[in-house]
Amino acid sequence: MHFLETIVNFLNSILWGKNLLVVLLIFSGVFFTFKTNFVQIRFFKHMIALLCEKSDSDDQNLSPFQAFCISTATRVGAGNLAGVVSAISIGGAGSIFWMWIVAFLGSATAFIETTLAILFRERDKNGNFFGGPCFFLKNGLGKKSWGIAFVVTGIICWAGVLQVVSNSVTESFNVAFKLNPFIMSGILTSMAGIIIFGKTDKTAKILDKIVPLMAFLYLAIVFFIIIKNFNLIPNVLSRIFSEAFGLRQGIGGAVGSIIMQGVKRGLFSNEAGTGSAPCAAASANVVHPVQQGLIQSLGVFVDTFVICTATAFVMLLTKESVIANLNGMELLQKSFNYHLGSSFGEIFVAIILFLFCFSTLLGICFYGKVNVKFLTDKEIGQIIFKLFALSMIFIGGIQQNIFMWNLADLGLALMTIINLSGVFPLSKFAFESLKDYESKFIRLKI
Repeated sequence: MHFLETIVNFLNSILWGKNLLVVLLIFSGVFFTFKTNFVQIRFFKHMIALLCEKSDSDDQNLSPFQAFCISTATRVGAGNLAGVVSAISIGGAGSIFWMWIVAFLGSATAFIETTLAILFRERDKNGNFFGGPCFFLKNGLGKKSWGIAFVVTGIICWAGVLQVVSNSVTESFNVAFKLNPFIMSGILTSMAGIIIFGKTDKTAKILDKIVPLMAFLYLAIVFFIIIKNFNLIPNVLSRIFSEAFGLRQGIGGAVGSIIMQGVKRGLFSNEAGTGSAPCAAASANVVHPVQQGLIQSLGVFVDTFVICTATAFVMLLTKESVIANLNGMELLQKSFNYHLGSSFGEIFVAIILFLFCFSTLLGICFYGKVNVKFLTDKEIGQIIFKLFALSMIFIGGIQQNIFMWNLADLGLALMTIINLSGVFPLSKFAFESLKDYESKFIRLKI
């Protein structure tokens, strides 16, 4: 076990420690932003219109909104809380500015990878659509072995994430309600099991209820906090922009640390380029591939510009003396306690974290279902993965395992590299699809 930990830590030190993944993802975002002529700006209003259009799923497949909810469920998770806390704790308020930049660029990457997932997806004998990196690597590049590698690295990543997310829920409930982690872990695992097992997978229908609810609940409380402290908003914005370039700390080495913290946490949170979201998006029943690409691009904006920014504002509107020398979830809990009162603050964080994390668990289970489908059509494959996922949820809820978090980092890095190795050479098909959409659908609507 020690030998395995050494290998995992060594590879992470190269891929993440040397910022190779950060550079790759930033380059991807810049490249696709310019190649699509800033699709995330030109089509922003249209993205919202597409998401709001009434569109029902058929008997087998998801509606565009359901696909959006599944991918948003995994994006909008513990990372939107703990990730933002970590970024501000280490990089200061300025790191939020760089998270915005990363989200802006990443939305173009999300558009490309999702469009490709629709273009190269498959349909099984029951009429179900399945797609994602493993499918466009096989059907677009003829590299089935690369597709298998993506599935393996994805499962490694999601196994770690399932444990970490589950642990976040049980810890927060222990703090807020003194509920034993073993009991809470059992409750969480049972709830997930009821949803993912059965004659029909209820994941999509549950998430298209949970995601809007948790977003509304969280944003309503944050909006209340912002209104209560409206006179401090100019100072918060000033801090974000001044610290982004090290003006408050003094120009020097601090700038690099601020930028890297914002970039890393932004990439972790919005998932653009990792290949995860296309696994859900490919199941959407859409008229044109570009439509779901645009909707998933919007998901990156929602994740960072809305949810992450809301979290940041709660922290930055708190007196610095209250949260001095604090980090992690304790920092966030103290911030909410400051604004809402000690008892309600802790309870609210526990409830919202449960909603965020539970939706993430369900979203990951859906991703796994799609990728296992690539390996085998046999039902036993799905059963084995579901049991594996539930075991990860239960084990993670009982105790924190740092090694699993490191393993998740490694899995995420490897699946990102494999995903982009297909996205770049196949991107020409996404560019052509975008031109087709502009010439046919957009002009007709105008």
